[in-house]
Amino acid sequence: MPIPAILSAMALSVAHALALLTLAPFVVGLIRKLQARFQCRRGASLFQPYFDLAKLFRKQPAVSTATSWIFTATPYIVFGSTLTAGLLVPVFVSQVPLSFAGNIIALVYLFALGTFFLILAGLDAGSAFGGMGGSREAIIASLTEPAMILSIFAIALTAGSTNLSAIVHKTALMDGVASDPVPRLMALAALFIVTLAETGRVPVDNPATHLELTMIHEAMVLEYSGRYLALLEWASAVKLLVFLTLIANVFFPWGIATAPTSQALAIGAAVYVVKVSVLAALIGLIECMFAKLRLFRVTDLLGVAFILALLGLLFFYILQD
Repeated sequence: MPIPAILSAMALSVAHALALLTLAPFVVGLIRKLQARFQCRRGASLFQPYFDLAKLFRKQPAVSTATSWIFTATPYIVFGSTLTAGLLVPVFVSQVPLSFAGNIIALVYLFALGTFFLILAGLDAGSAFGGMGGSREAIIASLTEPAMILSIFAIALTAGSTNLSAIVHKTALMDGVASDPVPRLMALAALFIVTLAETGRVPVDNPATHLELTMIHEAMVLEYSGRYLALLEWASAVKLLVFLTLIANVFFPWGIATAPTSQALAIGAAVYVVKVSVLAALIGLIECMFAKLRLFRVTDLLGVAFILALLGLLFFYILQD
């Protein structure tokens, strides 16, 4: 690859990472603001998550003497794996520099890596809350990951590739993509349910509560403080944004830049912010309309997601025949 092309790819990767890191707290703030408006409250500022992260980064973390290196390394591993997963997903341009064949599998495994270390950190602290949250998270992860793989595979079959960049690029240009809407709609419904579960949103989890009988993700990070908690909160926001990006660009790739020109990139970035904001508003509306499910009913919801993703695969082959 020529040197100018390498520099262009590096600049695009840096812009990609900066877009995820800077926009992720805004998405969280937007959801909280819309929830407050739906509940007839004023709510905090849209930029409150930025202030919270800055405050946490300034604080000195308190670490228990009972913990090992796993506890202190987990925030960096979770943050790094989540950001790396985000770099595999097209954001405002369809062709990302880190794209490679089969990166759907890499995306799922990067998310699983962060979840695995987060469960270990919850157990490493030696608290009852950490073990409780880790066991619940393990159950949810074992159900969401197969549904996530199948839902994206259903779209991969319609595009004829497991490369996310190729899927988004072909879908945006309608180049050799199967036009049957049934598999896509089923895969979309399955991935949306997975998004709510993987990011700890209502009705699976409630990120705004610390009640013993309900919390899952919050129980695992309860022992963290200072910069460690800031990294975990930032990683959680980035993970939410990555899932919304998957939905926005894999299923609705309209407006995304298919060529790295300045005008196309500007339009792609503007359209991307609009699409992500609409999805964030939808999540805020759902969290105001529905209550959190009982823990033993969550498996039923995730089972529905798995069945929808599997039906999407089956309908693809049926409609092809």
